Amino acid sequence: MQVQPYNLMAHAFILFLLFSCITSMNIHACKHSERSSLLSFASAVSAPPSNWTSLDCCHWKGIACNQDGWVTHLLLPSKGLKGGLSPSSLGNLTHLTHLNLSHNSLLGSLETKLFLSLNRLEILDLSYNLLSGELPFSLPSSNIRTVDLSSNQFFGAIPSSFFQQASNLTSFSVSNNTFTGYVPSSICLHSSPFLRLLDFSSNQFNGNLAPGLGKCSELQVFRAGHNNLSGLLPEDIYNATKLEEISLPLNSLHGEISNKIVNLTNLAILDLYINQLSGKLPLNLGKLSKLKFVTLDFNNLEGALPPSLMNCTNLVELRLGSNNLEGDISMLDFSRLNQLAKLDLRVNNFTGTFPVSLYSCRSLKAIRLTGNNLVGQIQAQILSLKSLSFLSLGFNQFTNLTGAMKILMSCKSLHALMLSGSFKGEEMPADDDMVDFDGFQNLRVLCLIESRLTGQLPVWLSELHNLEILLLNGNEITGPIPSWLGTLPRLFYINLSENRFSGEFPKQLCRLPRLVYEPNITSQVDNTSYEYELPFYFGPVVRNPNYYLSSKISSYPATIDLSNNNIVGDIPIEVSQLQLLHGLVLHANNLSGIIPDQISNLKNLEVLNLSMNHLSGIIPSSLASLTFLKEFNVSYNNLQGPIPTSTQLQSFNASAFEGNPKLCGAPLPNKCDRPNKCIDEDNKKNNKGMGNGLHQLPWFYISSIVLGFIVGFWGVCGSLIINKTWRYAYFRFIYNVQDRLYVMITVRINMIKRKP
Repeated sequence: MQVQPYNLMAHAFILFLLFSCITSMNIHACKHSERSSLLSFASAVSAPPSNWTSLDCCHWKGIACNQDGWVTHLLLPSKGLKGGLSPSSLGNLTHLTHLNLSHNSLLGSLETKLFLSLNRLEILDLSYNLLSGELPFSLPSSNIRTVDLSSNQFFGAIPSSFFQQASNLTSFSVSNNTFTGYVPSSICLHSSPFLRLLDFSSNQFNGNLAPGLGKCSELQVFRAGHNNLSGLLPEDIYNATKLEEISLPLNSLHGEISNKIVNLTNLAILDLYINQLSGKLPLNLGKLSKLKFVTLDFNNLEGALPPSLMNCTNLVELRLGSNNLEGDISMLDFSRLNQLAKLDLRVNNFTGTFPVSLYSCRSLKAIRLTGNNLVGQIQAQILSLKSLSFLSLGFNQFTNLTGAMKILMSCKSLHALMLSGSFKGEEMPADDDMVDFDGFQNLRVLCLIESRLTGQLPVWLSELHNLEILLLNGNEITGPIPSWLGTLPRLFYINLSENRFSGEFPKQLCRLPRLVYEPNITSQVDNTSYEYELPFYFGPVVRNPNYYLSSKISSYPATIDLSNNNIVGDIPIEVSQLQLLHGLVLHANNLSGIIPDQISNLKNLEVLNLSMNHLSGIIPSSLASLTFLKEFNVSYNNLQGPIPTSTQLQSFNASAFEGNPKLCGAPLPNKCDRPNKCIDEDNKKNNKGMGNGLHQLPWFYISSIVLGFIVGFWGVCGSLIINKTWRYAYFRFIYNVQDRLYVMITVRINMIKRKP
């Protein structure tokens, strides 16, 4: 039988496929030495991949080999690896081109022996580990393109020879370590012409930035913020014309921003906040048409904003706060900045009115003009900013607060409203002014401090069901603190201090849902991850950046501050329900009674200030259990007895207890006359008081009365069974004892009644 040609071709094709598969399998099978090295590496870490058991290591997770069976890729990011880098294992993988062990918990240092053997390495990523020590003398390979050692614990200076072999380096990052010495600007003089990213941020580099960066003709990103750099910005940095980002915040750089910056036509990010830069902004800054983010806060810049800045139509964020800039900003035309989302010009010397042209910037989410010299009123056109969620206009000279609130309550996206220090002496918008109120439904922060506002707290505030932070301190608001404050479901930070509130501490405030821990409720409100558009500060105008807290809501601990008012009565024991409270500030009021022992239930309390009131009795010893206390003050009250002995309370200065003449013990200089135990018991009796019933008498006197009754009873009964002579003597003894007991009890009752 003759075989058909197509059958022969089919058999030949099948044989070819089988041979190819066998050959391919043989080619990709890893060499025994490579497998041994990988197993040695795995034995040094606590959690190697689970499939590292088969014979062919080229098929292991995170491993790739070349056609000769040499391991070229070891990629195990975020695998929970713990242990040290072993030169004897990794160093034997001499054909390795890609090494990525980032986001693990690896320890140890980068030994020179390990680096020298990896002379084919192209990608090295060991970021986010626990590696330490100094860097080796030089990088391991002339082939290396990317080095990322960020977020470790490396220290020391970067050797000048480190980059000598790096002729192909494109990206180098050592951010978030503790490197010292100078930033190696010479990297551009002696190494790769292909460098695109240099990141030296968040270390301890110091000194001037040496010239050399201008030689990196391909450099796109240069970061060296959060260091101790000083001196001027090097002029040759403006020669690196492909730069897209210059990020040097939180240093001590000084001098002017050169007009040569207009050479950087690709620049999109200029981040130089918190330095000591001075002079005027470059007149032709508007030529940088690709600028998106300009952050120059907390410098010493002066002069007017250059009109050309309005040509930067790609601007998304413009932050120039806390400088000495000036001029009438109402004359600037912001209308072309269609992409502008954040504008921060706080604490400068700007004049004029709120810029009408800003109403055309429909992408605006955050506006802060706090601390300038602006005048006028809020106009209804602001409602055209549909995305506006953050508005801070405080410490200007705006007028008509009621009109402003009637307009702004219709800003549906508004989350934070800060109008402090403006509208001086005006009245709080009353309920009659806010008829049919249904606004501010998304408002989280309302800040109207330091304005000397008059009137009472209006009921329309009770409709702000999303309100989390209410700040009205530094006004002249009168009347009682309304009980409806305790019904706001998200409220956790209240400051009503320095007003004229009267009446008692409302018990309803002790039931604030956000501050009462309910173990059986799984839907407890948790907005700790929420972040506002800009970091902000609740107090008066300051230029110190340390006062500007994080924009995250978790930076503001749960607080009730009612200090400097006219609040009377006792501190309610119901305050113990506020178990999520961090700060209780009640000083400078007219509170009386005792310090409730139940305050010790507030285990998260960090601040407790009860000074300058009329509190009496002892300091409860249970307060020693408040182990998180950072601030404690009970000075200038009528407290007495020994200060409870504990490491916690004794850690505060004597000033926290002064002004209580009958208080004794450390840290006060006056020692207690009697043993602490006796005095403590005596003061406990004083605090209980006599009340109206016998059950409130101290135990000693109650037992005396009972004893007298028993003795008298047996005296009467005994008269029936003993003779007359003994009966006479016995009754005389009983009458004497009872008379003495009666006198003692009467004196004690009168003493207690006279207590304040």
